[in-house]
Amino acid sequence: MVKLLTSYKKVWQICTFSPNVIGTPLLPSRSSPAHQNAYNFRHKTSGAGDRALQERQKQHMARGLPKQKPIAGVKEVIVVASGKGGVGKSTTAVNLALGLMANEQSKLVGLLDADVFGPSVPKLMNLKGNPELTEKNLMRPLVNFGIPCMSIGFLVEDVAPIVWRGLMVMSAIEKLIRQVDWGNLDYLVIDMPPGTGDVQLSITQNIPIAGAVIVSTPQDIALMDARRGAEMFRKVNVPVLGLVQNMSVFQCPKCNHQTHIFGSDGAKELAQTLGVELLGDIPLHLNIRETSDMGQPVVVSSPDSPEAEAYRRIAAAVVRRLAEHLK
Repeated sequence: MVKLLTSYKKVWQICTFSPNVIGTPLLPSRSSPAHQNAYNFRHKTSGAGDRALQERQKQHMARGLPKQKPIAGVKEVIVVASGKGGVGKSTTAVNLALGLMANEQSKLVGLLDADVFGPSVPKLMNLKGNPELTEKNLMRPLVNFGIPCMSIGFLVEDVAPIVWRGLMVMSAIEKLIRQVDWGNLDYLVIDMPPGTGDVQLSITQNIPIAGAVIVSTPQDIALMDARRGAEMFRKVNVPVLGLVQNMSVFQCPKCNHQTHIFGSDGAKELAQTLGVELLGDIPLHLNIRETSDMGQPVVVSSPDSPEAEAYRRIAAAVVRRLAEHLK
């Protein structure tokens, strides 16, 4: 017992840099010939060793990444993302999907709500209920306005908070992607959650993405996060099709005076900085807000309005950019 206590005291002295042990050499001196020879050898071989280590790490990481597997029946996947919440990403995703179908009615378009913690598609698309199961135990998407939709919002109560850890979120995303009978689709539009976290990485690493659309307001704070989102997609080799500048201008319904509440041309300048295209501008308009809250998106409820036309122009620009990337 005395020996054990003595050992503990010595360890404590070492850890607290006691003057009783600081002068005692714990390791061989660097000046000793044996140590110097070993040091010189390590120094000479460290460059080659580092390169070999980096190569092994690279190979190990490549083995650890999941292999991308296409979604059955889906030709092209378009993700709609934003660095920050509250910039109109979900409204843009819904009207983009409807705009794609409005521009080419022969095209089949689906909509996946991947925003697990804040699903908006059920409200925006005026859909309620639980998905039915096929004979293969796959979920059937709920359909409105000709668009098959899937969301975690169909599987939980409207006001139920989704308090899940990362693994549960990843499992839910996997089910929404792989365990849904999408049928045959020309385009699947995915409404991504805001930010650059686990969900974004999981989706981009597991399925091939044709391109990403970044939504932002012209405000500097929103643009900072939009840039982070764009850079993330570049790092995971997803083409950035362009930026959408949402809430670009407010026009007074009485006097038609225009006010740039969130600033002007911020997204346009960011697009130039990133070397990508500005796909279009969406105004801050009461019609968009009212139709969205009613579950009647502006592209289908007010197809002749300037707001609907703005979304259809963005949809046309997205198709053009996809074709350019395929060349």
